[in-house]
Amino acid sequence: MPRRATTPSLTWDDGAILTVDQRYLPHEHRTLRLTTVHQLVDAIKTLAIRGAPAIGLAGALGVALSAYRHHTADGLDEAAVRADAERIAAARPTAVNLSWAVRHVLTRLPEGPRALLAEATALLAQDVAAGRAAVTRAADLVESLTPDRPLRVLTHCNTGRLATAATGTALGAILELADRGRIAEVLVDETRPLLQGARLTAWELGEAEVPYRLCVDSAAPAAMAGGLVDCVLVGADRIAANGDVANKIGTYALAVAAARHRIPFVVVAPESTWDRELADGTGIVVEERDPAEVTSVLGTPVAPAGARVHNPAFDVTPGDLVTAIVSEHAVVRPYATRGRLATELAAFSRELYQRGWMPGTSGNLSVRLPGSDGLALITASGRDKGSLTAADVVAVRVATDEVAEETALRASAETAIHTAVYRATGAAAVIHVHAPYATAVARRHGGRSLVTTVELARFELLKGLGLADPSRTALPVFPNWPDVTRIARDVAAHLADHPQGPPALLLTDHGVTVWGATLAEARNRLECLEAICHQLALDAAGPGVTG
Repeated sequence: MPRRATTPSLTWDDGAILTVDQRYLPHEHRTLRLTTVHQLVDAIKTLAIRGAPAIGLAGALGVALSAYRHHTADGLDEAAVRADAERIAAARPTAVNLSWAVRHVLTRLPEGPRALLAEATALLAQDVAAGRAAVTRAADLVESLTPDRPLRVLTHCNTGRLATAATGTALGAILELADRGRIAEVLVDETRPLLQGARLTAWELGEAEVPYRLCVDSAAPAAMAGGLVDCVLVGADRIAANGDVANKIGTYALAVAAARHRIPFVVVAPESTWDRELADGTGIVVEERDPAEVTSVLGTPVAPAGARVHNPAFDVTPGDLVTAIVSEHAVVRPYATRGRLATELAAFSRELYQRGWMPGTSGNLSVRLPGSDGLALITASGRDKGSLTAADVVAVRVATDEVAEETALRASAETAIHTAVYRATGAAAVIHVHAPYATAVARRHGGRSLVTTVELARFELLKGLGLADPSRTALPVFPNWPDVTRIARDVAAHLADHPQGPPALLLTDHGVTVWGATLAEARNRLECLEAICHQLALDAAGPGVTG
């Protein structure tokens, strides 16, 4: 069985940050002791510390380091710490983990250096736990996607313990598969120009006694064509809301080749790598590095003097080329679905806004995320529905109503009602709006403390609701309790008792909620129900009410 190295990549030691200097591996193992912010920023810029999670954690420790250096008998110079934090966060622009971790730790700045250090070390522990969860999920996924035999896996750059607190991401998943006896061989891209694959990943695999072969980057597509690769596993430095992935330069080419040869292409990254503020990958800033990294190899010049260089550190892989993105919380397969569904949610919101059914920030829509271990996307709270975009949605857990990602957005206040519908029915989309006639019926027939029903019969449009018996149905009207979770409990109980009921409900004085297998189906059912309610408003001999 492979041997797992468990030495942390970063530690705090009496006012200093200790780490392995990755510039000298594999031939020399040097410990770097950083005692100033200047040293830390230089270590991040020169790749002594590298890997998106690792530089984020180093940045968090750097804020604590700054606080201790700027703390005197007169107190803490918060302005100086914030200035240092800005320098740290700007050290490398592409990996979102760095700025995220710095901002996260700064929230405790008023509490002083000890609190900052406690928060930074807590992030280290969280990264270890998150890594373990993510690599287990990723290994499970790879086993489900690939033949039942020892696998040939290709990886790019370095995503092992050197790039995280201890566990790794994509390489961690490979080691987990090796522990299960599922790895025949790992093809390791050299990862030009700085050879992180050849220097670091090969070193980690050798340390773990996992068989590997180095592969010239440009040979990887040919290896796929030749049947030498069963799966591609990579990490990420930033992931946009639609699933576009920024990772080490060369990743995009691997994804294109994997798609051509129908090979699973799996990204493993912690939730902190997501940037939900970016709608897609076009907004990702790609770092351009020193031309000398290309014109020389390990210090030896290889290009003519004065050669011009294009040296982006990263590229952006479109989400529709990604089989799955795996984090500590979820697996979404294929992840391009998220971007498409988020865009669809936004488009439906704008359409319903134009109809006057979702005025201002009112109303909410949600959709189940296929293959996501129980996630749904829902429109964020407080967002103008007339200008909603794909970035204005939040992933929530259907089982618990909790937000399932790091985001500044809040899920809709009615999330619990949506998830109650999902848990009780086979629906995959829910729409809640304030359509005027349905809302009027809810006002006229709703109760203050009891669930009432509106009997609907002899309406041709009942066929549009997908009922088993389209000749009649009883539309429930729920009290509009201030506590939304109480409404959700009422909804769950009613749906359990009336499994053949209509795919819709009214809320007293509030509006209408409709669901279906798709957003389009839910919208069509909403249109039919609103038309029926319009007829009720015109028909003084409308249905009676029972309660």
